[in-house]
Amino acid sequence: MDTKRILIFDDDKSILDVFTIIFGENGYHVEVSETSHDIIERVAEFRPHLILMDNWIPEIGGIEALKLLRNHNEFKNIPVIYISANSDINSLAKKAQADDYLAKPFELENLEKKVEKFVGC
Repeated sequence: MDTKRILIFDDDKSILDVFTIIFGENGYHVEVSETSHDIIERVAEFRPHLILMDNWIPEIGGIEALKLLRNHNEFKNIPVIYISANSDINSLAKKAQADDYLAKPFELENLEKKVEKFVGC
């Protein structure tokens, strides 16, 4: 069975470190990025089964990055979980065309359940 790949976009190094450890221990292959302007190139290279996208990320931001992804025929169906500390995360996730969302701060167990829903390892 192929190892499931998760691509994570967040500018918070500590969150990226935690995600890498948690998902690595759960059998996923993880790649991270602190910027989102090169989302198409990163996705083309890594071929993720799931993307975790922070809303407030340098360069173009989560919404614009996901618009690029959704407008790309080859990658538009990759599931995306949108993550933000913004109080209006539901409408932000809809605007970004994300498949699901999670408000920061969150319980790791909730994140793991959402990830398993899309790409259970």
